[in-house]
Amino acid sequence: MRDVRDGLKNLYNDLYGDDGSSNVTGGGPKTDGPATDKPVTDRPVTLDGATGSEHNETSAKQEAAAEAEQTQPAEPEKTGMEELHELIGLETVKHDVEELVGLAKVRKMRAEKGMKAVPVSLHLVFSGNPGTGKTTVARILAKLYKEIGILSKGQLVETDRSGLVAGYVGQTAIKTKEKIEEAMGGVLFIDEAYTLNHEGENYGQEAIDTILKAMEDHRDQFVVIVAGYTELMKDFVESNPGLRSRFNKFFEFPDYTVDELQAIFELQCKKYQYTLTEEAAAAVREEIIRLEADKGENFANAREVRNLFERIITNQAARVSALEEVDEEALTTVTVEDLKEEPKKDGLIEKEGFDDIHKANE
Repeated sequence: MRDVRDGLKNLYNDLYGDDGSSNVTGGGPKTDGPATDKPVTDRPVTLDGATGSEHNETSAKQEAAAEAEQTQPAEPEKTGMEELHELIGLETVKHDVEELVGLAKVRKMRAEKGMKAVPVSLHLVFSGNPGTGKTTVARILAKLYKEIGILSKGQLVETDRSGLVAGYVGQTAIKTKEKIEEAMGGVLFIDEAYTLNHEGENYGQEAIDTILKAMEDHRDQFVVIVAGYTELMKDFVESNPGLRSRFNKFFEFPDYTVDELQAIFELQCKKYQYTLTEEAAAAVREEIIRLEADKGENFANAREVRNLFERIITNQAARVSALEEVDEEALTTVTVEDLKEEPKKDGLIEKEGFDDIHKANE
């Protein structure tokens, strides 16, 4: 009978815990007070039903996965020369940049060895129509100068007349000096610099004089690149002896060809994960041909193509958002319909003209 009683007590203790009256199961020292109901396991249970150890294990795995993601090696940063050669077109500009960087590099090496170095001006004139890559090349050149030790920081500070000229006498010099300080160790890029040379007003000239003085006082500490339309920039440089003596290198940025403009468009599609159907690709080609053929003096080259791309994906988004079921293919595919739904004014393609292209491709 005692064995039966002990067996029942052990069973009770297994189900409801030791009531403290016996140490038969080796459950620890006797405790005072009434027995309490508690689960079979002493491990805490989470709201989702997992025990504490299971929950901790899951959390540890999640933390390990997050840490592994953070510690994955980042894609190596490209050198300035790699970025330069990835640009579409601009073969002459690329060659000129390579020559200039090579000359600056050798000049620095000669100076470090105490050898005489031919004085070379690193200040430049970038001339050409809008959207031909002037700002992009200026940024890359700043990076290249830093890589070879010509500049200490290599940042690009972009500005124009509004960032240099103030409306009161004496204030322009202060405003211009602030931009120069910001550009120390890097490149000061002045777009549409010819607007500083307005006839009949002195504010722009005050900015020019301040910049020229800083170029003399802080020689080799920063580089100035002035940019704008070709003929206007020639007139700008020739208008002032100080400008003519310091800006003696012109980099001419030609307009992009149809093939180059199409390559820029395709690069945008690849960058943002869009794919064109055959009909859509043919229609885009026709539109780029039309844009290039009709270009005037305000033609914006790569900007025109980026604007075209943005309008097309806006149309695509409107079309896809109206679908009942949307999969990954729908989100990434640009169809011929996305080129037909253009604004009434200054649209992508006139509807009648586009229909002609569409029929020709059928």
